Amino acid sequence: MSNKNQTLGEFIIENQASFKYTSGELSRLINSIRLAAKVVNHEVNKAGLVDIIGAAGDTNVQGEDQQKLDVYANDKFIQTLINRNIVCGIASEEEDDFIAINSQDENHQNKYVVLIDPLDGSSNIDVNVSVGTIFSVYRRVTPVGTPVQIEDFLQKGNQQVAAGYVIYGTSTMLVYTTGHGVNGFTLNPAIGSYYLSHPNMQFPEDGKIYSVNEGNYIHFPQGVKDYIKYCQEEEGDRPYTSRYIGSLVSDFHRNMIKGGIYMYPKSSKNSNGKLRLLYECNPMAFLAEQANGKACDGFTRILDIEPTELHQRVPFFCGSKNMVEKAEEFMKKAQ
Repeated sequence: MSNKNQTLGEFIIENQASFKYTSGELSRLINSIRLAAKVVNHEVNKAGLVDIIGAAGDTNVQGEDQQKLDVYANDKFIQTLINRNIVCGIASEEEDDFIAINSQDENHQNKYVVLIDPLDGSSNIDVNVSVGTIFSVYRRVTPVGTPVQIEDFLQKGNQQVAAGYVIYGTSTMLVYTTGHGVNGFTLNPAIGSYYLSHPNMQFPEDGKIYSVNEGNYIHFPQGVKDYIKYCQEEEGDRPYTSRYIGSLVSDFHRNMIKGGIYMYPKSSKNSNGKLRLLYECNPMAFLAEQANGKACDGFTRILDIEPTELHQRVPFFCGSKNMVEKAEEFMKKAQ
């Protein structure tokens, strides 16, 4: 049984047998993410003191302006995963294409690929609002010992073996799942260890918070507009409270603890939605379902969507089960 005095390392060792594959490689992979997150956390916390905030002057593959911390976080996670010789491939939201990792050992047996959003919500960096890291882990489908291929990354979300996020907020937390529930670990900065602080995290089935950028209301599909009006009606336990931070990790984390729904629908400005299926939606959907929540694109379960490209975008509805199902009702009715 887990207890709140456990470190992340102790928890991983104790629960090793419950992993889908027990070679130890996945445990070392989670440990590498833990290490890189501590380094990034250190930079995030001193962002106002050094020349690390502001735009880097480049744009990523999606045409978005990269922040200096975006680039820093991307480099640190990639370097850590490569240096520890744990994965055979990495795909990042900040990179045009996936990275194939060739071990110096001719007989390397690395089986996992990692997809990562190194710094989610980076537009909030300059104003000292919570940001995060999102990661997703798959077992490769091409033969072990050969260079990874695009099909190793273009897997449905229901094939994930692990997923999680790190939230750099008032305290730094690492929250992850390997398909056996969701557990959260808080960093003790004094000694540099993560401790189990939120065992067996669960979405309440109902919630009173809806998170959506209402500035885009006029561009939303009718079903989303109708659901927002429903949330605002004075009836029963409504109106709900509107809470939107603009950082997926932060909004998701709050809603998982308090109960709520997060929505980033398609719009007349973004016909396919804005969030990336592989780097954001799949890992968050996996976490949500493991925490008694639900995630869909308005009609289809997120984890059942067949990816067609690395940087594919999809609409995203995620959170407390009853709230997501109610939103689906309005979407189907309007359709």
